[in-house]
Amino acid sequence: MAEQYMVGLLGGVTASLLGFVFLYCSSLIRFRGLRKLNRAASMEFPKKNSVNKTGKSEGVGTADIIIVGAGVAGAALAYSLGKDGRRVRVIERDLNAPNRMAGESLIPGGYLKLIELGLEDCVDEIDAQRLLGYTLYKDGKKAHVSFPLEKFQSHVAGRTFHNGRFVQRLRKKVASLHNVSLEQGTVTSLIEENGIVKGVQYKNESDQVLTAYASLTVVCDGCFSNLRRSLCYPKVDIPSYFVGFILTNCNLPTKNYGAIILAHPSPIVFSPISSTEIRCMVNVPSEKVPSVSNGEMACYLKTQVAPQVLPELYDSFISAIEKKGNIRIAPNKIMAAAPHLTPGALLIGDALNMRHAITGGGMTVALADVVILRDLLRPLHDLSDASTISKYLESFYTLRKPMSSTINILANVLQKVFSASSNPAMENLQHTFLGYLRLGGMFSYGASAMLCGLCPSPLSLAFHFFSIAIYGVGRLLLPFPSPKRLWDGAKLLWVASSILLPYIYSEGIRQMFFPLTVPAYYRTPPKKGPKRNFMH
Repeated sequence: MAEQYMVGLLGGVTASLLGFVFLYCSSLIRFRGLRKLNRAASMEFPKKNSVNKTGKSEGVGTADIIIVGAGVAGAALAYSLGKDGRRVRVIERDLNAPNRMAGESLIPGGYLKLIELGLEDCVDEIDAQRLLGYTLYKDGKKAHVSFPLEKFQSHVAGRTFHNGRFVQRLRKKVASLHNVSLEQGTVTSLIEENGIVKGVQYKNESDQVLTAYASLTVVCDGCFSNLRRSLCYPKVDIPSYFVGFILTNCNLPTKNYGAIILAHPSPIVFSPISSTEIRCMVNVPSEKVPSVSNGEMACYLKTQVAPQVLPELYDSFISAIEKKGNIRIAPNKIMAAAPHLTPGALLIGDALNMRHAITGGGMTVALADVVILRDLLRPLHDLSDASTISKYLESFYTLRKPMSSTINILANVLQKVFSASSNPAMENLQHTFLGYLRLGGMFSYGASAMLCGLCPSPLSLAFHFFSIAIYGVGRLLLPFPSPKRLWDGAKLLWVASSILLPYIYSEGIRQMFFPLTVPAYYRTPPKKGPKRNFMH
């Protein structure tokens, strides 16, 4: 352990030489980005007296903004824009409580975004569980990853819950605003005239085809979006599937901590979603997904996965598998944001950008998108000049990068690192990562801060990966360098780079590390526009 600590210390000192430059640049970028948003947010925005208060139905098409989808992103955006006095029409395919195993984990960074939006009470009264970190297990060893929450008030922590309960709480808040219309319907297409999106066509509950018009349409209809193809260049990768089911009559080893087992062939994640239930998610590579219907999946879980589960969870794990209808499968989709500017329309949430679900960062990215978009829209009295508004809102795609790219890359890299491989270099990388976390203190603080969304900085991400690589090479060279150890160190660096660099490239090197060179970063709100003109 002493040798490991010395290697870690050497790595930290060496990396700090570059770290100073990284962190200084990161602080400068963050300061300028926040100053831009604060300037926009502090400007005068539409007052509530601009809203029709007669209580009469305005009919289809009399909204400032149409939002497609009332999931986490759509509902949060509708509420925040409604509170700012906008007339908002929300069209959601199904207003019943979602019954899904995605979106059950909200990391601390996401909870802070809820506070910014005035929605923190939505995690109350749904039996949500506090999440303070994770414990990683491999080969009988473990590493504690605690979220660095010392500087925050006691209520700030992660939350885990049933997704449907959380979404319904958000929708209830939306429905409380008289200037926001929330209706059930399936949007089939965007209405476009001369290259400008004017609204949407949709079918209501009676299967009647209707049209709705607004100056701006925000599409946030989730990972299965049928509208994204007209607004971005989607390239979806599915490296694995999560096989999920609920365990009862058991407790995790550490209260308020999730558990991640680095099993073979890929990780198993446990997290409490109520006071009596634990969600188990087994990551299964895409090419090896057994069938649920013919019993192959249950057999696979019992014979291949169960022997690797923690002893205190084993009996409940077997019982959950045997419970009829308890096993569900969901794809882990990865899609970098690649929007093309479309006047009159904007993409946010999973419709725009997806990452592997292993870190539970999806809702945090979506809520961060909502905060940025709300602040950009606040100074705008008039949204009718679609081309001008579209150019101004282009800055959204750069301003979202600190949070989105940090969480995206971390999730996508970890799912590869945590997956078993016959490559000895990959095995060395797993042990290196766990060893780095076990050092504690300054070595794990930064990694856990990024993991929980409290340090959204691509430069910090690069700095910590560089530090881990130095630690890993030093660990392999002990006690004395030899040709074989040097070769192993080179292979570790190669494998680590081959995992990390493609994800950095897909997120956009310029937007991530040099946002001040992107012209859209400096876009300011249009000063004047024609009188408000709502389409009917």
